[in-house]
Amino acid sequence: MSKSLQAIRGMNDILPEQTPLWRYFEGTVARLLDNYGYRQIRMPIVEFTELFKRSIGEVTDIVEKEMYTFDDRNGDSLTLRPEGTAACVRAVLEHGITGGGQVQKLWYVGPMFRHERPQKGRYRQFHQIGLEVFNLEGPDIDAELIVMTWRLWGELGLRDAVKLELNSLGTSESRGRYREALVEFLSAHIDKLDEDSQRRLKTNPLRVLDTKNPETQAILVDAPKMADYLDDESRAHFEGLKARLDAVGIPYVINPKLVRGLDYYSKTVFEWVTDKLGAQGTVCAGGRYDGLVEQMGGKPTPGVGFAMGIERLVLMLEALDKVPEQLSRQVDVYLCAFGEAAELAALSLSERIRDQLPNLRLQINAGAGSFKSQFKKADKSGALYALILGDDELAQQVVGFKPLRGQGEQQSIAWDALAAHLATCVVQG
Repeated sequence: MSKSLQAIRGMNDILPEQTPLWRYFEGTVARLLDNYGYRQIRMPIVEFTELFKRSIGEVTDIVEKEMYTFDDRNGDSLTLRPEGTAACVRAVLEHGITGGGQVQKLWYVGPMFRHERPQKGRYRQFHQIGLEVFNLEGPDIDAELIVMTWRLWGELGLRDAVKLELNSLGTSESRGRYREALVEFLSAHIDKLDEDSQRRLKTNPLRVLDTKNPETQAILVDAPKMADYLDDESRAHFEGLKARLDAVGIPYVINPKLVRGLDYYSKTVFEWVTDKLGAQGTVCAGGRYDGLVEQMGGKPTPGVGFAMGIERLVLMLEALDKVPEQLSRQVDVYLCAFGEAAELAALSLSERIRDQLPNLRLQINAGAGSFKSQFKKADKSGALYALILGDDELAQQVVGFKPLRGQGEQQSIAWDALAAHLATCVVQG
């Protein structure tokens, strides 16, 4: 017998029972970003491999070990995007929409791909909402990004479950000086470093700070601190950011080991972390990348952004019981019709109701069936109310109205009064 077809490991189906929560989360974020003046951009999921080598860095784990890269029929090396910032920068450069210092505040949503070991909250196809701002260089826009996420956590009921960590990586020059000091320190302890940190010491030494190995972490307690190597401009920028967060009342901690996994970051870096998801603690992260646009062939252009993982935040909403109750039902009202004449009237009546109540989730029974079978489908849909239309109701131009959840007797409602009655009952329900 042939092997049954299955999804690729780490690339998961999102089933109909799960999509209402995804749509709720994505819709909440989209409305928030609209309110702050951000515009959506949509990029391809496949780019030339060179884009990510130039932007992320050839000696990062992503480029070295995690990218899905292949040659197409023209012999071009293509890659499924592992993150969104590089593709967004490519798009704004290609279409010239940041020229002349024009401010762009953009956001995107979609799948990303990395060949990692799948585990809860970390998948090979994962989904992100990302945000990028170009041509604003002050700490005020850095603060706005963090304030927006703080407001989002409040709307979702997650503020008590997340913590903000901040750091500054300085300019490329100050980071270079710090890198030299760090390499000198770590080289003196190289025999005590774990194997992965020894490799990173030669290729990307700042990533050693992000190690999870306890022995290496113990060594890093006495390592040089980035804050001691910051240039005056970066220090003033960081102080400006902290002052704005203090003014709004957003709590944070300074994490001197926070470096992010991509080479293009400079100055501000931040992460929102949680202890509710086990090892996968980061739910939103980002920072400033003032040199990236120039590095990719454009004019010097300040940039800052973040990305949040949808899978992890959906898991948090479920784990903390923050899923809105109304997401558990498919429809608000289920219309049962008995007999061909009633079915025709039900179709007409349901469309009139939809005209009057466009946000009402109204499902009309399909496939006929007995009274018992239709009511069974109505109950299974999760609807709050069932509408009943048979020969008797048709003759009187009324509809039976029966609560399916909680108390209440069945009653008859005139067709011309049904929309107003539903508006009141569904809101109260």
